[in-house]
Amino acid sequence: MLSQMLKGKLHMAKVTQAELWYDGSCAIDADLVALAGLREFEQIDIYNVNNGERFHTYIILAEPGSGTISMNGAAARKVQVGDRVIIATYGHYSEAELLNYKPKLVYLDENNRVERTTNTIPMQVA
Repeated sequence: MLSQMLKGKLHMAKVTQAELWYDGSCAIDADLVALAGLREFEQIDIYNVNNGERFHTYIILAEPGSGTISMNGAAARKVQVGDRVIIATYGHYSEAELLNYKPKLVYLDENNRVERTTNTIPMQVA
């Protein structure tokens, strides 16, 4: 049996562009893609913190170091420039792979610069 687990995420990315008539996808700064262990053309889930929208698309690369997060095609209708989003991808892992499993979590500031990286999330307490 395989378990579907969080593989990597960009937390609180800021949408820099919304291009309705561009090929449908999400253009992400190539440096951020690599840091979070993501891949070009990989399916991603996007969670819009500002309006609650949740949708799927795929990654295309944007210029390294640019901080670009551009929602393209139909995805452009789900965001406004300036919205904060969580971009996540998931993988299927065997029990053996889960022994060494660690997601790549990248936390971003309001300019899409890296604040910190980690592979754990603190336990939520009441």
